[in-house]
Amino acid sequence: NSSISEFVLLGLTNTWELEMFFFFIFLLAYAAIVAGNLLIVVTVTFDSHLYSTPMYFLLGNLSFLDMCISTITTPKMVTDFLRETKTISLWGCMAQMFFLHFLGGSEMTLLIVMAVDRYIAICKPLHYTSIMNRRVLMGSVLLSWAVGFVHTMSQMVFTITLPFCGPNRVDNIFCDLPLVLKLACTDTYVLELLVIADSGLLSFICFILLLISYTIILVTVRRRSSGGLSKALSTLSAHITVVTLFFGPIIFIYAWPFSSFSVDKFLSVFYSIITPLLNPIIYTLRNQEMKAAMNRLRTQH
Repeated sequence: NSSISEFVLLGLTNTWELEMFFFFIFLLAYAAIVAGNLLIVVTVTFDSHLYSTPMYFLLGNLSFLDMCISTITTPKMVTDFLRETKTISLWGCMAQMFFLHFLGGSEMTLLIVMAVDRYIAICKPLHYTSIMNRRVLMGSVLLSWAVGFVHTMSQMVFTITLPFCGPNRVDNIFCDLPLVLKLACTDTYVLELLVIADSGLLSFICFILLLISYTIILVTVRRRSSGGLSKALSTLSAHITVVTLFFGPIIFIYAWPFSSFSVDKFLSVFYSIITPLLNPIIYTLRNQEMKAAMNRLRTQH
């Protein structure tokens, strides 16, 4: 008849020395994530050439999503390394899960939009500016946000009504929906299947669509020998790298034959720290237009 008001996060380790090590590593990583992604967002927003280019407009939105996803989890995780008892309120936990699935679903959909953008740029270059106009771009971004919202609402609308009256220990660095569902004081078997099917289906569809589109692009590029495609191929390699980093760990971890491997914690650290940190590195250090735009902004301001 009693309900709990908070959850206890078990974190990565119970060793004080390791917690201090993780504290400094993750604090530096989060600072780099915010600085790198914010730099991309500001550069794309205030540089007229990049802002009017579909690829960079979508890249700015991707960096914004990455920064938000990391902000939802990493600051709480960093401060928890300094606490003996790592707790989060019930509604704070619900909000964390809501925004994680909202932004995660939006990012997967946005990666598909970016793949379509590269397909049109490489396979239909003469019609690129007419197809990828401002109206299509804004509609595509809004669609990605809508897919993420529907994705999270289809799961959270049932989760917030569950009773929690017993165990409240979550064996992760933040509130993970499948782990929290297991703590409910009722049978959640059907809801757990719904969550797995919902997230799994969205990830599978996005990955298959990305695989098909990039395969078509690579075949098209191979058939053409024009030197003008070298620039497009360079940007395409950056997109493929990001997609591989995004979906690769999920495929590898769930195909791993040893159950002792900590799947949840590995994926939590990877998607809250590593992926948002690598995206700005891949898209800025290898991109001459982005570096030139940053230099222009630096000289102007």
